[in-house]
Amino acid sequence: MAARRGLFISLEGIDGSGKSTQARLLAARLRAAGHDAVLTREPGGSPGAEEIRRLLVEGDPARWSPETEILLFTAARRDHLERTIEPALAEGRIVVSDRFADSTRVYQGTARADLRAVVDQLHRLMIGREPDLTLIIDMDPDAALARGLARKSGEDRFEDMGADFQARLAAGFRALAAAQPGRCALIDGTGTPEDVAARVWARAERTLP
Repeated sequence: MAARRGLFISLEGIDGSGKSTQARLLAARLRAAGHDAVLTREPGGSPGAEEIRRLLVEGDPARWSPETEILLFTAARRDHLERTIEPALAEGRIVVSDRFADSTRVYQGTARADLRAVVDQLHRLMIGREPDLTLIIDMDPDAALARGLARKSGEDRFEDMGADFQARLAAGFRALAAAQPGRCALIDGTGTPEDVAARVWARAERTLP
């Protein structure tokens, strides 16, 4: 079934953890191994979702309330699911997504506010899909924050929320991995990108069709 319907892999982690690099490296290695891999991201991954992305990752940290963020992320995710993820899976391709619903569960559901029940309810109503495998890049929050701010990407609204927020995010992702060991795997994010990529590949390879 997985081979016929494709495979959905998400990468998660706090800001500056290196998950975007690892998503790119994983997709490249999958292609080199002969798999048809699609690399995508959240928020974004489709034209409509990319427009919503700019509203979410740019500007003042207090620009949106947690409740508004949940609605914006869910709207972007629905468009991403309809236009990119589901069509690729239906073609039997492997989708590698830099973030998916677990980010909303941790960022808005636990780290920003106690809204996990709201996040889960919206997810059931509007998304209804989980990745087959979620790889969580685990890294020291202070080191990750310094790396994220050094990028000066212009998309640093969440980094600007500070070190305490990043520490809450790291704890939230670790708790998620512990609660769902069948789907989620915690990957040590220390070392060079190549070191981390080897760990990512070792875990992802076990799930490949």
